[in-house]
Amino acid sequence: MEKVTAKKHLGQHFLKDESIAKDIADTLSLEGYSKILEIGPGMGVLTKYLLDKPTETYVIEIDKESVEYLGVHYPKLENHIISKDFLKYNLNEVFNGEPFAIIGNFPYNISTQIVFKTLEMRDQIPEFAGMFQKEVAERICEKKGSKTYGILSVLAQAFYEAEYLFTVPPSVFNPPPKVDSGVLRLRRKADYSLPCDEKLFFNVVKTAFNQRRKTLRNSLKSFNFTDNLKEDSIFDLRPEQLSVEQFIEITQKIAADGV
Repeated sequence: MEKVTAKKHLGQHFLKDESIAKDIADTLSLEGYSKILEIGPGMGVLTKYLLDKPTETYVIEIDKESVEYLGVHYPKLENHIISKDFLKYNLNEVFNGEPFAIIGNFPYNISTQIVFKTLEMRDQIPEFAGMFQKEVAERICEKKGSKTYGILSVLAQAFYEAEYLFTVPPSVFNPPPKVDSGVLRLRRKADYSLPCDEKLFFNVVKTAFNQRRKTLRNSLKSFNFTDNLKEDSIFDLRPEQLSVEQFIEITQKIAADGV
C-alpha cells in the first residue's frame, strides 16, 4: 500500500512538507502530560515526529484506508490506533481520566467542533496545537474589538492562552486547499476555573454573539434582568467590545440579579 487517496467528504488534505510537519510537532511543550492524541493522521507525516518524542502517542482516524496504511508503515503505533470518529468517541476508554495533549492537521469541516470538544474535556487537556483554516485559527486567537472575535475566541481564551504561530500555504498539501492554513497553540491557564457559573457563562457568550450587532441590553434580554441591572452601562456595549473578563463580570451580575 503506497499511499492513501484523499477523500473530499472527510476534508482530507495531506501535508507533504516534512519541515512544516516537524514544526507543528515541535509546538508541544510536553509539560503536564505524558500522552499525545493526534487527530486525523492520514499517512503519518506529523505522526513520525510525534513518535520520536519521549511521550506515548495515540492517533484517532475515521478513514479505514489511512488506518490500514498507518498499521503497515508505523509499527510503533501498534495498539495505539483508534479507528473511531473523534467527535463521537469516548476518549476515556483510552485515557481513563489521565491528562493528554491534542494535536493534528485538522479537517476544516469539523475543526471548530474539535475545539468545542476539547473545551468540554479541558480538565484533561493541558495543551492543544494544530492546523486550521487560517481565518479560523485567527478567530480563536483574536482579541476584543475585532469583527472576527466571537464565541470561539471568548470560550477558548477563558480557559487557555491562545497563540497564533505561523501560516501555511496551500502548495504544501495534496490536494491543495483553496485557502491558507494557520497553526495555533492553546496552553491551559494555571488557574482555569471561572469565578462564575460556567454553564451560565457559556450561555451568555453564545446568546450575545448570536445577535452580535445588537447591544447586550437587547441581545441578552431573554435573561429577564431587573430594571436596576438594565441601567448598568456595560449593557450599552456590543459583544465584540467585551474581554473575557468582562463576560465573566456580566455573568456574575446576571447570576446575582434579583437575588
